[in-house]
Amino acid sequence: MRLMTSSDKPENASAEPAEATGVAAQDWTQASADPQYRAAVVDLLGALAYGELAAFERLAEDAKLAPTLADKAELAKMASAEFHHFERLRDRLTEIGEEPTAAMDPFVAALDGFHKQTAPSDWLEGLVKAYVGDSIASDFYREVAARLDSDTRELVLAVLDDTGHAGFAVEKVRAAIDADPRVGGRLALWARRLMGEALSQSQRVVADRDALSTMLVGGVADGFDLAEVGKMFSRITEAHTKRMAALGLAA
Repeated sequence: MRLMTSSDKPENASAEPAEATGVAAQDWTQASADPQYRAAVVDLLGALAYGELAAFERLAEDAKLAPTLADKAELAKMASAEFHHFERLRDRLTEIGEEPTAAMDPFVAALDGFHKQTAPSDWLEGLVKAYVGDSIASDFYREVAARLDSDTRELVLAVLDDTGHAGFAVEKVRAAIDADPRVGGRLALWARRLMGEALSQSQRVVADRDALSTMLVGGVADGFDLAEVGKMFSRITEAHTKRMAALGLAA
């Protein structure tokens, strides 16, 4: 469900292993000799690529709701950054001999469905969705990155870099709440809905892709075991609570 990014990642997220072992200590050439690992990485890059493309499209739509020209320009700059992220992922898929649209296609329906179910009704809901909702996906991908080969890990972490939306969203949402405290209650409910939808959608995507699910629960590379999956979602939930606090909202 990767869309907008945020630099507010879980403090305990293991994006960079302290001591790389197994696949995490290998480069792509070594790790991709395992066909199941290769399939998992292609799925991961495909999901990320479509997420970045969707983020670009959505930011362009959000710009239409922006109240000022300065806000429109800021969102346009962020949209450009997201498209460059998409290009890097698309080019990497081509480089490793995969057709980018074929890699993205399995994730189109789920991601489009998520956005249809969580379409913001106004400018502020759009900002909260990008900052809170999409950051959940970024946290998830950072967790997965720790289990990837060094080349893929470097790319994944690079495209998860914050495009500037985190600080922008916090500033605008807090200002709106200061101007009208009633806005806070509505946005808090919206953020809680986003949290539930984002986690459910992420779980459905992983469950539908055998290679990805095997990587997460063990059996490919240095996968998570089930206990680790639980800890991972606890870290993601904790980070969500901190983001809500940064926005001035109750989790």
